Amino acid sequence: MNSGMEKQPTGAKRKMTTAEYVGFVLVALSLGALFWYPGPVAGAFTAAAKKVQTIAFGAFISGMVGWAIICSVITGRLLERAGFTDALIRIFVPITRWIGVNPAVVIPGIYNILGDINAAGRITGPVLKQAKATRDEQKIAICTMVQSQQSFSTFMLGIVCLTAAKVSVFPVIIVGLFLPLIVMPLLLKHTIYRDTKAVEIDDLPRYTPDTGWLPVLFGAAKEGAEVLFLIVIPATAAVFGIIGALEYAGIWQYIHNALTALLNLLSIDMETGMVSILASPTLAMGMLTKTAGSLPPKLVVGSFILASSGLPLGVVFGQIPMIWKGVSDLDESEAVKAAVLGIVLRILTAFLIAEFLTPLIMK
Repeated sequence: MNSGMEKQPTGAKRKMTTAEYVGFVLVALSLGALFWYPGPVAGAFTAAAKKVQTIAFGAFISGMVGWAIICSVITGRLLERAGFTDALIRIFVPITRWIGVNPAVVIPGIYNILGDINAAGRITGPVLKQAKATRDEQKIAICTMVQSQQSFSTFMLGIVCLTAAKVSVFPVIIVGLFLPLIVMPLLLKHTIYRDTKAVEIDDLPRYTPDTGWLPVLFGAAKEGAEVLFLIVIPATAAVFGIIGALEYAGIWQYIHNALTALLNLLSIDMETGMVSILASPTLAMGMLTKTAGSLPPKLVVGSFILASSGLPLGVVFGQIPMIWKGVSDLDESEAVKAAVLGIVLRILTAFLIAEFLTPLIMK
């Protein structure tokens, strides 16, 4: 009786793959390290665990950041239920028709300005799919999203810093936060992500759900908790675990020094810039409020524009790919590449605004 399974020919051997050769090398290295150097192995693990505990517990569980994520998801879902997304689509259709892209590409950036980058991805990723945005347009959406701050507190503290530095706030906000919603899709459509298509309002679905307000409220609270505990914290742990191990090995110091030199070159305050990149833009703006009055104005402006982005690195390499792979047509690699490109463009934007706009808007 045929069991439906083919038997391997007698004497046939399965060929070794590249992954298996790599695995053998790793087994040998692991055994050697445990036998001859158990201290450094344990030290690297402990350093990684402490780094994760400091960031994940301090910021997301005992601190305000984690609860702000849950509240941002609730706010975003309530705005969606109130017709906010449909209104934004109608506002941006004429602009995106001129650019030649799907109007849904700007929605994640708007939600990010109003709330949180994790909530923006969770809520607006499905909007892009429903609007039949191409993969290139979804990448444009991520690039555009990381051009704005992911916390309203970052925005408010930044205004305090700009005022202390005697810089006119309004031009910085317009050029640094709202203009990229138009400039980024226009730039990327004609350079890197060309598979785009303008869509008329009649060809788009309605995004306002018919669900009752109470189910939306409690469902959003549950969704916010899922985003925090099942996506944000694990992604943060992965990124900062690696950083902790690199710090123990003495490698991270060289990376840190390179980033410091780059920030000085780009007219960004070194201390707060590093905090924005590695830890929290909100914390960076809080620190800057104490020194903004004594720093050169261009450093304050550059630091604010950098903080008003999709940073820190834990978000770029952890949270964005984890969230977008489940709500869009993109995989983790595509989401990370789009986010990194957006951050690089944001750093260049910070330099250009700090160097060339700041002299024109001093009070």
